[in-house]
Amino acid sequence: MPRIELSAGPIDYADTGGTGPVLVFTHGFPMNESQWRKVVPLLPGYRCVLPTLPLGAHRQPMHADADLSQRGQALLLAELLERLDLTDVTLVMNDWGGPQFVVSEGKAERVGRLVMVACEAFDNFPPKPARPLVALCRVPGGPRLMTKLFRTKLFRHKYGELSKRGIPGDVLDDWFAPATRDKEILRDLVKFATSSPRSAVLLDWTARLCEFDRPALVVWAADDRMMPAGHGRRLADLLPQGKLVEIADSATLIPEDQPERLAEALTRFLADTGADSPAG
Repeated sequence: MPRIELSAGPIDYADTGGTGPVLVFTHGFPMNESQWRKVVPLLPGYRCVLPTLPLGAHRQPMHADADLSQRGQALLLAELLERLDLTDVTLVMNDWGGPQFVVSEGKAERVGRLVMVACEAFDNFPPKPARPLVALCRVPGGPRLMTKLFRTKLFRHKYGELSKRGIPGDVLDDWFAPATRDKEILRDLVKFATSSPRSAVLLDWTARLCEFDRPALVVWAADDRMMPAGHGRRLADLLPQGKLVEIADSATLIPEDQPERLAEALTRFLADTGADSPAG
């Protein structure tokens, strides 16, 4: 897997290559590029770039002084787009909603389209069901205890509720292993997990999505326990060119539960906004 050295540290990324329109996929916490393993094969002709950002499942620790806050992660993503010289990018997010902050930070010049798939928004950072885990990260010894929970069936079952189909054990192993084996990666995980600012700041940042005057697609899950049902419509109304698609029989991880329907909605949106696949 290619790796690029950015200001915060090394970032691994998958890249399907090719000359088609560029799609950049981000992931949740603590997950990696495999979150999209069912979707990317359904997008022939597109150049799909999938960075593993330092949200806790990254394979190499960041610099000790790296800013891994919500804002810092968005700036790191913008830096990646610049360093890879990616333009007219369709930025696709799921679960973690922080990529939207490239807009509030004034760093969206390389983003031609925005796709928000069942993700954090408004002041839902972190979602209510995840807040006990974040609270655990704040207490002495809590992060190490959390890595022990990663191995338990009960925790894995609860974490698996992000998907109605369940998340395969080998995928969870891949997501949880880095922070379990490396104390510096665990440090990075904690820095990110405890970084959300107060509600007023989050609401202000999200409100600036009204400045994104390019095509935007909001895809929301009908059976999502993490992301409030009304947030999808609110986001679509906030974005000047926002369109809402709702997908039935799915929890937060739509790429896991309904990859075909998600790929269909995505390719239709791309074709309608001038980014059709040459393979189509």
